[in-house]
Amino acid sequence: MALYWRSWFSNEGAKHLFLLAWMVINVTLFWKTFEVYYNGPQYYYLHRMLGLGLCISRASASVLNFNCSLVLLTMCRSLLGFLQGSRKVGSRKTRRLLDKSKSFHATCGITICVFSAVHVAAHLVNALSFSANYSENFLALNAARYQNEDPRKIIFTSVTGLTGILMVLVLFLMCTASMYSVRVSSYDIFLYTHNLFFIFYLLLLIHVSGGYAKYQSNLETHPPGCFMPNKTIQNGFPVPEDVSENSPEHSSQLLPKIFPEIKLFMERKGEKICTEEPKFQPHFPETWLWISGPMCLYCAERLYRYIRSARPVTVTSVIIHPCNVIEVRMIKENFNAKPGQYITLHCPRVSALESHPFTLTMCPTATKETFGIHLKVVGDWTERFQDILLSHSSQGTEILPILRQRVYPTLYVDGPFGSPSEEVLNYEVSLCAAGGIGVTPFASILNQLLNAWKMHKLRRLYFVWVCRDIQSFHWFADLLCALYDKLWKENRPDYLNIRLYVSQSSGIQEIIGEKYQMLNSRLFIGRPQWKLLFDEIAKCNRQKTVGVFCCGPNEISKTLHKLSNRRNSFGTRFEYNKESFS
Repeated sequence: MALYWRSWFSNEGAKHLFLLAWMVINVTLFWKTFEVYYNGPQYYYLHRMLGLGLCISRASASVLNFNCSLVLLTMCRSLLGFLQGSRKVGSRKTRRLLDKSKSFHATCGITICVFSAVHVAAHLVNALSFSANYSENFLALNAARYQNEDPRKIIFTSVTGLTGILMVLVLFLMCTASMYSVRVSSYDIFLYTHNLFFIFYLLLLIHVSGGYAKYQSNLETHPPGCFMPNKTIQNGFPVPEDVSENSPEHSSQLLPKIFPEIKLFMERKGEKICTEEPKFQPHFPETWLWISGPMCLYCAERLYRYIRSARPVTVTSVIIHPCNVIEVRMIKENFNAKPGQYITLHCPRVSALESHPFTLTMCPTATKETFGIHLKVVGDWTERFQDILLSHSSQGTEILPILRQRVYPTLYVDGPFGSPSEEVLNYEVSLCAAGGIGVTPFASILNQLLNAWKMHKLRRLYFVWVCRDIQSFHWFADLLCALYDKLWKENRPDYLNIRLYVSQSSGIQEIIGEKYQMLNSRLFIGRPQWKLLFDEIAKCNRQKTVGVFCCGPNEISKTLHKLSNRRNSFGTRFEYNKESFS
């Protein structure tokens, strides 16, 4: 039972606990703000006019301000990459939390949608209350212009109402286009609608400047609900003029005959006397305080990234691999990257706005400036990019010297950005599990080890690669063979443990040959026995911490995550790291 709960809390339960904790934080902020507006004397008259609608709308607004600031910080990828890669954050667990910025961004987005619905519903109630409770004694507080005004006019003819409607429309487009099915089928729609967040924040700043909710500014000279010698206000009712004209000593005798409620009000012990009429003024927009800092930081980062990616790269070669995979090798001045990082690639001839992330499969070194990526042709953007790259090329593998290279399209590269795979070389023992094209984050790791493996902390690497087609292994077969030969010559054949699995047995004989003789003995039919593999790793690495890295389908990811949290009798600890694959 203890093992079950440990696995639950560390696996799927960890996500649920995080969501629960985040919900508690937001609900607590909501409730604290609700209490301020419900019990605050400066909101006495506005609260009596609007009821709970005021408290709910203001409380939900505080939650929205909080999440709208954090959702920007989670997209400062250069800043997060700097904190992660420069070791400014010493704890490995903290660096792993930084890798979850994309998931946290989605969580903040969902929170914004939920509390936006609450905020809109509360303001609809407020519009009805303004119309029904219109009073000439509180002209400064009324959003309505006369009694029983159509609430739709209040909404559509005010700055707050119009900007709110536009923000709801923008938020609806962003949320629907962010669904996984839309991102996979039409990534350009997701990209274009997500860039509307600039309009959303502009509308948000205008929205809070409307002065919708006001507070009383003269509490000392006019305590809420106090009695005035000439007139008093209780439950929103003014005292008639024939009563206010009488002297205070006679008004206590006349008021009970006309308004019994006011008699009870005046007879309260310790009731205060007003010296002037209540005065109201709008709040300073608190949203500025929440989002101005993150917005400036995000804009500064976008400017930095624009300057960094303004110079196009030089494409040195384009290599066609089996199974619709293309390798692009490039050179860029002053470009530095670490194994496991990724870049964003922008090709104006394909799309003026779209830029897609690709993991680096080859990083520049001290002796070689070339870096490269592998991309699988699986969508509209990659198909158009392939047509442009190969429009004048033959259908075979093409590697041309720089002096004889073809005229390739202009490409712009932004990055590099950090990823969980950077931690592979920081463990003494690591397990890298890849599914199909998910091998790309680990290809740069293997290239780095091929150049110099002794300089890193890593002393043993288990590499498992699962593919459907046997031809897929040709993407990095030469790299695997070269690294194996290097380690064998340096008397460290146990440094790299390679296991290749193919789920389809048709055409299995095609890879067997003299060139890839080393891979033949490490090629298996079917799927890996993950439990047996983990037991073997735990037995061979007693009392050590093993880093588990996965980039592939969710089925493999869930299995590895569950096995990483399972106890073993050898004292080996497995730390799971998931590479984003969507």
